[in-house]
Amino acid sequence: MDDWQNVIRKRDFPMIARGNCRGKSTVYLDNAATTQCPRPVLWAMEDYWSLRHANVHRGVYCLSARATEALEETRQLTADFLRVSRDEIVFTSGATDSANMLAEAFALGELKRGDLVLATEMEHNSNLLPWLEACRRTGAVLELVKIREDGELDMEDLYRRLEKKPRLLAVTAVSNVLGTVNPLSQIVSSAHSAGAAVAVDAAQAMRCDLPELKSPDCDFLFFSGHKLMGPTGIGVLYAKAEWIDRLPPVRYGGGMLRELRIPEPEYESGVGKFEAGTLNLSGIAGLGAALEYLQVVGRRRIAAYERELLRHAEERLSSIDGLRILGAPKRRSGVLSFLLPPLQAYDAAVLLDKKGFALRSGRHCADALHARLGISGSVRLSPAFYNTGEELDRFGDALEQIAALSRTVGAGKHG
Repeated sequence: MDDWQNVIRKRDFPMIARGNCRGKSTVYLDNAATTQCPRPVLWAMEDYWSLRHANVHRGVYCLSARATEALEETRQLTADFLRVSRDEIVFTSGATDSANMLAEAFALGELKRGDLVLATEMEHNSNLLPWLEACRRTGAVLELVKIREDGELDMEDLYRRLEKKPRLLAVTAVSNVLGTVNPLSQIVSSAHSAGAAVAVDAAQAMRCDLPELKSPDCDFLFFSGHKLMGPTGIGVLYAKAEWIDRLPPVRYGGGMLRELRIPEPEYESGVGKFEAGTLNLSGIAGLGAALEYLQVVGRRRIAAYERELLRHAEERLSSIDGLRILGAPKRRSGVLSFLLPPLQAYDAAVLLDKKGFALRSGRHCADALHARLGISGSVRLSPAFYNTGEELDRFGDALEQIAALSRTVGAGKHG
């Protein structure tokens, strides 16, 4: 374990360093679903509730100004994190909400019958179902770009479908099942050449320090706070300035109205027209603290350490007889999913929980991908920078014991 990693593990994440569940030590390996919040994030949220709790933008009194200042500070932090303009950052309740807002806006203002929307077979349902519904409502058509056997996006299939001149391509930066890191620069450039806008699901990618996510060339990008050390209930939708101006609002209420004219009201310009009502202000404070925390610890250092953890895990799991790792992408980040026949994924996860390892099983909200692979579910390992190589070795030992036991039981049934 590196010294820096050991310090932050003990200082900032007590649940990780000393965590237990049902009276036993637990190793948390479900970070693709939700990361733990470090103490500075909790402190920032407490500070909001204790000292800044007031509604924003519409109050002239000091407390409201203080709350507004905190919100706009986080907007600037988020813009700096992505190296974009603060006027291109919309706060939402999470990546799912971002994708839904975007798809609804396209259904209202952009899509018409016969238009084509592309997604990929590796998309999370949150970047697939909103577009499917938008197409159903407008008469547009949704097609899925195929993936190859190794888990890489089939670029030739993408190029063929781009020849049909789609209106939009929805693509994940990193698969939440295979860990495949998609070549975003190449994908975005090709889509733009075909006249398509590009919406990137970056929920799994924000801790990866991918160059493509710095000053992104895509039209839209979204992520959730709870997957990068922030709280739940807060997310971000980045949209290029021209799209902020072009797309219609899809939520209506307080704060987004410039002048009430019946029957045609005039809405705010800029991001304000997408932020109706009272936002999750404590969540925004927590998100800002999480972004600052990652910057202080060092995004490059975090990403390098997590890549090493994943490489270590893949090497250890590859040595287990009968275990099948899903996909073999050129670049893998964040997650490692596997099968351990004859056990079902759920049963394997239950047995691992009994041995003190917390990780996820099922389809991971990526139904199209599991259908493409011809499997009903998988077990997903997703370490973060507060995990250690020693924990992964113990995880591998536990898997080996479970695999041996399942083979013994299986042999007994057929003996």
